Amino acid sequence: MKVLSPRALGRALLERQLLLERVDLPVVAAVERVFGLNAQNPNDPYLALWTRLESFTIPSLTAAIEDGSLVRSTMMRATQHLMSVDDFCFVRPALAPLLRRVQRNAFGRRTAGVDLDALVVVVRELLADGRTMTRPELGRLLAERWPVDEPTALGWTAQYLQPLIHPAPSGTWNVYGATPFALGPIGIADVRRMVLRYLAAFGPATVADARTWSGVSGLREVFADLRPSLQVYADESGRELYDLPDAPLPPEDIEAPIRFLPSFDATLLAHADRTRIMTNEIRSQVCIGAGVAPTLLLNGTVAATWTTQSTPNTTVLQIHPLRPLTNQEAIESEALRLLTFTHPTSSNRIEFLPLENSGAH
Repeated sequence: MKVLSPRALGRALLERQLLLERVDLPVVAAVERVFGLNAQNPNDPYLALWTRLESFTIPSLTAAIEDGSLVRSTMMRATQHLMSVDDFCFVRPALAPLLRRVQRNAFGRRTAGVDLDALVVVVRELLADGRTMTRPELGRLLAERWPVDEPTALGWTAQYLQPLIHPAPSGTWNVYGATPFALGPIGIADVRRMVLRYLAAFGPATVADARTWSGVSGLREVFADLRPSLQVYADESGRELYDLPDAPLPPEDIEAPIRFLPSFDATLLAHADRTRIMTNEIRSQVCIGAGVAPTLLLNGTVAATWTTQSTPNTTVLQIHPLRPLTNQEAIESEALRLLTFTHPTSSNRIEFLPLENSGAH
């Protein structure tokens, strides 16, 4: 069994996440290639595609969200993601056990006595014929049928138990505020297909890695069933890594370019063992509580986090080193390209903070 080093796994991850070189793909095809984009923040998918695609423009992604080719919903790990309709239709039902568990753990006591199956039926009626409403609005209407102390708990319950999407303009560039709910497309769960697509986007990976990415339990049996058709490797700790037999494994010594990633980028979240992309020490400074900071990749691994501060006329991108940074001139050049994309009318500049201040953010 071939043993793959963390560097080899890191290069495979960068290749599959379109981070070794920018590619020329339509936005929907790109989102499918990387198997969804985290969309906790509405601007994050735009930044994720800018760092992956040639000639990416804000209107190209906005158009795909507006015409419904891409939908934003509660997905993997019970967090907001942007996925194509085709992928949503088999992934969202596969996540239903996870989302039921999240609802039970977070809101079970506050919805005790509520007939959850009946609640889902009422949600479908309230949102039929293309109607939309916010979570608080939905919660208040549901509370007329099931009086509870916290109507918002009913709105959250609906979000977890019924495939709901957040239609445009929600989720588009710089649009914040109340999030509308609408009925999402209905599909059929296909966990096997989900696992294969996960490996295509993030492999080689262990069963624990796939479980960490998705939040879905019971995957060991799925991998066992798929094993005869998969390539099996080992990592340096002896854990079995599964992969598609024809999936690319770039050379370990291939150059990795400087890349700025948005917060919550799946490249940093798709594995239980993340040493292919960052050390455990750096992980503790990037993944704090429920947050995942925007990061800078240097030589293929996380080297810094970054933030921006804006005034009416100036935007400053601050780089918070997590290890010594080489090639600062090239980092600054890429950072200025990023600011030209995000703040095209500002006077932009880059600041490198001292390494000893890197934990202060």
